Amino acid sequence: MPALTGVRFEVAGQRLHLAGTDLDVTIQVEIDVAGGEDGVCVIPARLANDIVRGLDPGSVQVEVDENEARISAGPTHYAVRVLPPEEFLRLPDPTGDAVTLAASDFADALRQVVPAASKDEARPILTGVLMAAEGGGLRLVATDSYRLAVRDLPGTSILGEGQKVLVPSRALAELNRLLTGADQVTLRLASDEASFAVGDSRLTTRLIEGEFPNYRQLIPDSYPNRVIVAKEQFLSAIRRVKLLAKDATPIRLTLRPDGMELVAVTQDVGQAREDLDAKYEGAEMVVAFNPEFLIDGVEAITGDEVQLDTLDALKPATVRSTENPNFLYLLMPVRVS
Repeated sequence: MPALTGVRFEVAGQRLHLAGTDLDVTIQVEIDVAGGEDGVCVIPARLANDIVRGLDPGSVQVEVDENEARISAGPTHYAVRVLPPEEFLRLPDPTGDAVTLAASDFADALRQVVPAASKDEARPILTGVLMAAEGGGLRLVATDSYRLAVRDLPGTSILGEGQKVLVPSRALAELNRLLTGADQVTLRLASDEASFAVGDSRLTTRLIEGEFPNYRQLIPDSYPNRVIVAKEQFLSAIRRVKLLAKDATPIRLTLRPDGMELVAVTQDVGQAREDLDAKYEGAEMVVAFNPEFLIDGVEAITGDEVQLDTLDALKPATVRSTENPNFLYLLMPVRVS
């Protein structure tokens, strides 16, 4: 469908409506324009984007006939072949109950959860973010089977008790870009699609069909070992030690009453070690993690302190804030000899 490689331009009065889609995700934007007659055309998206980026600042004039679009700004002029607008996807109005919430809150939730979703299209269920009714609010969950992120938005009621939908993480990553600087976002969840309105922009995505894994059984009720450490110091130490963690080498954390030691050893490269002040309760132990996954979890935490709870060196550990109970990051340890 060649038309889907383009952006649909529709002028109605003093408004220009733009739409792009790949059938799974559709983004629409409206802006004010001056003059012109009502009409519709489809311009190749990549070419239109490159042209607009290259134009000098100022007004842009676009004229369209059946065969081409003429784009001009100052001394620069382009003539571009257009695509058949009748072949572009029909753009239905969004359906489903709506709820409006602060864009910054929703953006924070996406920032914490979306990175944990899988990128492996061979496992489509894990490429989605679960949105489920939970305790009178909305819960977001994502996992790639190596880590799990859970974020609650208390008081955000959009689904009935027991209801849940699976939204593609790719769509939510695009949505996060639209949320930058916005005040509010309006969510609508229907049986087969979800839409998010942000100012004059709207993103619509198909939902993923299938059953999300039972993530609750992965989260232990309690932990015998707990370490509390300053977030920024912990992040800085991981990044420094990670310099010697080549070829997916894990970082080993030695947890003991007087603090924490981070170590990375890569054969034929070298090793790095750093001691860190921390409060630890539990049996002295060594647990190892993928450094990238550990950094993602610690970065997602809000507040000044990180709480790391462990069962043993092989069972899932959790990372959370000591100040905010609404986010949990579960991480599988790496077996080391």
